[in-house]
Amino acid sequence: MNYVIPVPAVPSLPVAGSSARFPVHRIYCIGRNYAEHAQEMGAAVERTQPMFFTKPADAVVTDGADVPYPSATQDLHHEVEMVVALAHGGRDIPLEQALDCVFGYGVGLDLTRRDLQAAAKAKGHPWDVAKGFDHSAPVSALQPVAAVGHPQSARLSLEVNGTPRQQADIATMIFPVAAIIAELSKLWALQPGDLIFTGTPAGVAALARGDRFRAELAGIALLEGRIG
Repeated sequence: MNYVIPVPAVPSLPVAGSSARFPVHRIYCIGRNYAEHAQEMGAAVERTQPMFFTKPADAVVTDGADVPYPSATQDLHHEVEMVVALAHGGRDIPLEQALDCVFGYGVGLDLTRRDLQAAAKAKGHPWDVAKGFDHSAPVSALQPVAAVGHPQSARLSLEVNGTPRQQADIATMIFPVAAIIAELSKLWALQPGDLIFTGTPAGVAALARGDRFRAELAGIALLEGRIG
């Protein structure tokens, strides 16, 4: 196959214990999946219909690389999240089969240009520019299901410059992983290589240039980096 421009590189994540890498197809995110975070953002806690948004696949930052401070914002916020990587997909996936799609788990940051998000919300506009910008999805190495199973309870936490910022147990998610996959598959045909950011707990706050962060899904994944 000949192309009129060079074929873009495939974004990918490291896999713990392997030299092979996980190719990223799409990045899906769920909003307001922890009740206390929804409340701190002044939003209603919705337990019947999840809210989804997306990021571009090449927004991932991996292998300990610095995260460039983004343009057009003065209020960059961190949102620590468990990340789910899919090995299989499909449409209308039954709830009881959803976890069969999972390749593994990691931890990541859903970086947000909060000032742009607030301005868009005030006007009733979409807030893609607040979420889907370059380098907005730092992600750890993935731990395969064979190594860690499907965690039902694990401490999700974030420290910035050694100070705790966010902490919760993933058991308190409003929509657990299987439900997220099943609901997403009603809206999109999920594919191998898809990543799912599963929501953030309370405590979101600003990041500054030079800040160092440490995100952890206890016993499973660790992400450390610096805002460049």
